[in-house]
Amino acid sequence: MVRDIAFGQYIPGKSLIHRMDPRVKIALTFLWIVFLFVAQNFASLLLMVAAVLAVMLLSGVPVRLYLKSMKAILFIVVLTSVLNLFYGGGRTLVQLGPLAITTGGVNNAIFITVRIASLILLSSALTFTTSPTALTDALERLMKPLKVLHVQVHEIAMMMTIALRFVPTLLEETDKIMSAQKARGADMESGGLMQRVKALVPVLVPLFVSAFRRAYDLAMAMECRCYHGGKGRTKMKVLHIAGGDIVMLGVGIACCTAVILCNIFVPFTLL
Repeated sequence: MVRDIAFGQYIPGKSLIHRMDPRVKIALTFLWIVFLFVAQNFASLLLMVAAVLAVMLLSGVPVRLYLKSMKAILFIVVLTSVLNLFYGGGRTLVQLGPLAITTGGVNNAIFITVRIASLILLSSALTFTTSPTALTDALERLMKPLKVLHVQVHEIAMMMTIALRFVPTLLEETDKIMSAQKARGADMESGGLMQRVKALVPVLVPLFVSAFRRAYDLAMAMECRCYHGGKGRTKMKVLHIAGGDIVMLGVGIACCTAVILCNIFVPFTLL
């Protein structure tokens, strides 16, 4: 169900990850995402996965919420894994006509699956443990050097945060509309692909109407509160980097260094 998707939600808490400076969390998240792609063998990939699992454990967020965040891309993960089975060299395991599943294809499929899952879990950990306000402030501070190029940093950070915050809201609205349509006799689960696409039209129209209405209400609320962009604005909560943030940053850099060393000295494949 759509309502089971948890990506984009903020889960209040007092864990170590919750207390970290949001700028450090965003920087480490981007660093880990980059090094997930830098990892070229399973030894370095397992090191990054261990770091992701450690963050999940330290966040204090229930594991079921992380699993819910995976539902939205489960089909993409499975499809990508199946396609990668047929790419790669090595010994042939299964011959399916002109296509062959090889040891290299199995390695690629497992590698891509673990990589995509780690990306989603790590991104979910960031949104679960960081409030939208903190995300906005952190993004604005991190992009502050772009003001030299006359980039509207505050406005960009605000738009990105609002878009992220509206993901669970629109998903919840979609679920309500689908339930209402089913109560009126709409059939959205049977038939071929084209029939299912046509069945979604009665859902998309009210969903777009609801999205524009919510956007208008949000704009009106911001205008009533005299919001005029970032010029002259002050912060209710000033961000400070504590000693624990520096330690976590150092641990993240050490993990990335270990990934590079694993790529050089530890060649490792499953098959």
